[in-house]
Amino acid sequence: MFRLLPIVRSLSPGSAADDPEGQKLMEAIPQDICHGKPLLMDKAYEGNACRKKVRKCKMKPVVPPKKNRRYKWRYDKELYKHRNIVERYFRQIKEFRRICTRYDKLDETYNAFIVLANTAIYLRN
Repeated sequence: MFRLLPIVRSLSPGSAADDPEGQKLMEAIPQDICHGKPLLMDKAYEGNACRKKVRKCKMKPVVPPKKNRRYKWRYDKELYKHRNIVERYFRQIKEFRRICTRYDKLDETYNAFIVLANTAIYLRN
């Protein structure tokens, strides 16, 4: 069983696209943690630029190609099945009403409650 522990996070506007924000987060991951490790990604991140950024950050992209891709690549299907752990983490975070509804106006306060929720989730598991 995997235990999920967030390494980096950032707040972005609701109108921001996932791919550029994900690439910024990849650059923020410490090199000693991620070197040579697989990065399980959603199909929203399957673009050429994003996969190239993953390799530049010395990680291995694990993402299936979209169905309309002309040239498809191979990926570790068994490892990709564990991506649901990330989805379950977001479900657990959303159990905290204050985070889900974003009552806080200040980013610092909101981030503090995310840290508190992460601590509670970690201790619960």
